[in-house]
Amino acid sequence: MTFPDAMPLLLTPSRRPNTGTAGAAAQILGTENSLEFRVGPECRPTEAMDRATGFTSLVLPALLPATPEAASTVDTTLAVLTELVDITARHRASVDLSGRVSYDGSHVLITVGDMDQRLPEPEEEPGLFLVHRLTDDIGQYRGDEAGYTTWASIPAAWAPSSFV
Repeated sequence: MTFPDAMPLLLTPSRRPNTGTAGAAAQILGTENSLEFRVGPECRPTEAMDRATGFTSLVLPALLPATPEAASTVDTTLAVLTELVDITARHRASVDLSGRVSYDGSHVLITVGDMDQRLPEPEEEPGLFLVHRLTDDIGQYRGDEAGYTTWASIPAAWAPSSFV
């Protein structure tokens, strides 16, 4: 059974115009480029990483512009996502592990939740050294469930600020 076959209702990629009651604001915001995933409690941390990164690696290239630098952004996103899912899965506060990867034109934002503790220091979780090196910002907020949601912002390789 492949990952998409295992959880078809819980994986929701979207690339749609923002058309809500906001009217003019929706026109200004343009297109929402995001994908969401949810991994159930039966998955061990390594399996949760495989499922989350497997699905993301299939869908993320379609969310990004077709540029030669997009592959670098996909690789960076997958590396950061792997580490955040691993840490969250080992310190899970809620039944399911959920995540979202979105693209706003200059950054990829990853959110993964919920952890039963604050984000540890990189000395305790060596994978966080990589996360801090590849992202321009990382943080946590109180999640919707019982714990903390971790987020990380990755600059797109082709963003104007990366050429300065």
